[in-house]
Amino acid sequence: MDHYDEDGNYMQQEDDWDRDLLLDPAWEKQQRKTFTAWCNSHLRKAGTQIENIEEDFRDGLKLMLLLEVISGERLAKPERGKMRVHKISNVNKALDFIASKGVKLVSIGAEEIVDGNAKMTLGMIWTIILRFAIQDISVEETSAKEGLLLWCQRKTAPYKNVNIQNFHISWKDGLGFCALIHRHRPELIDYGKLRKDDPMTNLNTAFDVAEKYLDIPKMLDAEDIVGTARPDEKAIMTYVSSFYHAFSGAQKAETAANRICKVLAVNQENEQLMEDYEKLASDLLEWIRRTIPWLENRMPENTMQAMQQKLEDFRDYRRLHKPPKVQEKCQLEINFNTLQTKLRLSNRPAFMPSEGKMVSDINNAWGNLEGAEKGYEEWLLNEIRRLERLDHLAEKFRQKAAIHEAWTDGKEDMLQKRDYETASLSEIKALLKKHEAFESDLAAHQDRVEQIAAIAQELNELDYYDSPSVNARCQKICDQWDALGVLTQKRSEALQRTEKLLETIDQLYLEFAKRAAPFNNWMEGAMEDLQDTFIVHTIEEIQGLSTAHEQFKATLPEADKERQAILGIHNEIAKIVQTYHVNIAGTNPYTTINPQEVNAKWDKVRQLVPQRDQALIEEHARQQNNERLRRQFATQANVIGPWIQNKMEEIGRISIEMHGTLEDQLTHLRQYEKSIVNYKPKIDQLEGDHQLIQEALIFDNKHTNYTMEHIRVGWEQLLTTIARTINEIENQILTRDAKGITQEQLNEFRASFNHFDRDHSGTLGADEFKACLISLGFDIGNDAQGENEFSRIMSVVDPNRMGIVTFQAFIDFMSREAADTDTADQVMASFKVLAGDKNYILADELRRELPPDQAEYCIARMAPYTGPDAVPGALDYMSFSTALYGESDL
Repeated sequence: MDHYDEDGNYMQQEDDWDRDLLLDPAWEKQQRKTFTAWCNSHLRKAGTQIENIEEDFRDGLKLMLLLEVISGERLAKPERGKMRVHKISNVNKALDFIASKGVKLVSIGAEEIVDGNAKMTLGMIWTIILRFAIQDISVEETSAKEGLLLWCQRKTAPYKNVNIQNFHISWKDGLGFCALIHRHRPELIDYGKLRKDDPMTNLNTAFDVAEKYLDIPKMLDAEDIVGTARPDEKAIMTYVSSFYHAFSGAQKAETAANRICKVLAVNQENEQLMEDYEKLASDLLEWIRRTIPWLENRMPENTMQAMQQKLEDFRDYRRLHKPPKVQEKCQLEINFNTLQTKLRLSNRPAFMPSEGKMVSDINNAWGNLEGAEKGYEEWLLNEIRRLERLDHLAEKFRQKAAIHEAWTDGKEDMLQKRDYETASLSEIKALLKKHEAFESDLAAHQDRVEQIAAIAQELNELDYYDSPSVNARCQKICDQWDALGVLTQKRSEALQRTEKLLETIDQLYLEFAKRAAPFNNWMEGAMEDLQDTFIVHTIEEIQGLSTAHEQFKATLPEADKERQAILGIHNEIAKIVQTYHVNIAGTNPYTTINPQEVNAKWDKVRQLVPQRDQALIEEHARQQNNERLRRQFATQANVIGPWIQNKMEEIGRISIEMHGTLEDQLTHLRQYEKSIVNYKPKIDQLEGDHQLIQEALIFDNKHTNYTMEHIRVGWEQLLTTIARTINEIENQILTRDAKGITQEQLNEFRASFNHFDRDHSGTLGADEFKACLISLGFDIGNDAQGENEFSRIMSVVDPNRMGIVTFQAFIDFMSREAADTDTADQVMASFKVLAGDKNYILADELRRELPPDQAEYCIARMAPYTGPDAVPGALDYMSFSTALYGESDL
């Protein structure tokens, strides 16, 4: 007796079938003949057959083809080589497929099949027959062999002289076979004329009628059964199972056509949804593809005005062009989830978009867009800062260069004069002192030259567009400075040589020159500082400049005293000249600075002080306004940011809690969505404040940790999350209504799901999902069979191999497991009803049974029948099932 475990997998007992009995000649002959006929009844659907069962399966090709026909599934691509290793590989693929169906192959290896071992080959074919022809038979809570025996007993109970108790002796007289045929097709056999003592006539009658009218091939001869004391049980079971399958689908004839129409209508609707998804995905990806190169264009502009225009274009993109695409992306995800739900409810394979158009592909492309957008904005702001810095440095360079060039004007001519050659002793002394004062002045200007060179170097490093002219001017200044140094050294040496011939010179002139020169430099430096442009970004920076300016103004009284002292020296010189009639040609021989120049520069300094005051006041007002903008933005951002976070957390809690019916939850979520949408004006107001901040070139805000980018991303995530959550509830309602799940069942499923969702992410990992199934009573062990079963389940709930299981996929799977309608048997039943006693369906028969548009839809997707008995305009079973259910597990 055969036995099956709790999952319906066939188990052999040690005392049930000793494989050595296959060596019995009579039984081996019966098994050869029966198994060969059974295999050919399926292989003829693929246009082939076998002659010798142990020889024709040795290369594995027809064995793989047999498994594909009887299972309706595709096996791995076979090896086409003729070598032994190729044959072993093909047989192993077939054995692995059998094992994947829950069958434990005991002592059957690929090498024995390739070597033509008759015992192992027959044992393997018997295992296949058990799994695919007998295991799924179920009658009143009995299955497989017991179910088939009970079916035979029930069907033959009204017939005299028939007592079916086993699958060997009970069938020797042939009346059992005739009773099965008469019970279902009484017009084929006149049962009243049959005699129990004429088994040959009974058996031949049953086998001939079955082959001619029921499409059951002749698997044994009457002599095989009558000529043995005990017919082979496996041969009889195989033959009888063919009768079971021939008659078991008759009662489903009335619903076959309706089922086909419904499936075709759903198929057409799903195909339209697929086309809509493909178009929307293509349009969105094309927009992203066109937009990213624009955002990745980092070609800088030479002017601030041009860069400001780029920034304005970017703001238009953020404000006008991107928001509609955000909505399209959200709608695309919703459409995709809805389509997958409908496909699962129709027992169709999951929708796999075209290459590059998966939701993950769109999310990746969107992420690249966001990254390019962020990088472009950062580049724009950095470039504006750079241009601002360049303009400031260029203006500073021009000011310092102009001051230096004004100072050096005429210095070379002065240094090249040879006036000391004809000067008097006093004049030589004056010339020497004057030169010493000039050297002091020259040293004082060394810092300015170094500053000019440093600014030019920085402009080059920052890639200033007019660097060639800056470099040329800087080089001219440096060359002139070097020339001044050389000339100064030469004149100094000449004066020192003449110094021995000269007398002392008037010390007052010398004192005037020494005090006037640094004071003159101080005034020039003060004028330069008072006219220096400045760039500040905070109140603290402008306050620092104001403090420094106030400190400078505090030094003016002391400076005025120094000016008065210097003028006093000059007045003393004039008094001495007037008193002693000194011939000095009316000028100070030690310096070119005169009192008029000192007074003029002093007046200039006093004039620049209030101008500097006004500039600092205006800048202080601007920074105060910037600070107001910062606080205004921060006040709103510090409210909106936490609000968005709280809403995200509340939506998360709603999605995992089970308050009320799904309709109540959906109503609550839609009201929640409305309140979120009504919050949009606050976001728009914050966008306006942010634009004012950008226009004011404010780059930081210490009053808040939220940037506009944070708020935008949070807002988009909030809209997407509420839309996705609503879509999940709608899909749950759709699944509940389609599968007839009660609210209590949904609550139970949600409670189990939430229990194992440890991180409250709304999804389960593979290990969490496995634990959840085990807690619900699924028998998923840690052995190879359990792993294979779990892999099969994961392929259903996670067709995209994301590694996670959503609640929608979870309830789809549970509803499918709870109401499994055995799709394969339904398709076979529909095919049998429409095909009758043929193994094909005529196109005209479909046109009679189905509405015209659905019939043509089905026919257009069916390949023409190409078996050995090809009939023009006919359709085979595989094409029929593929047209209805696609590449499924059929």
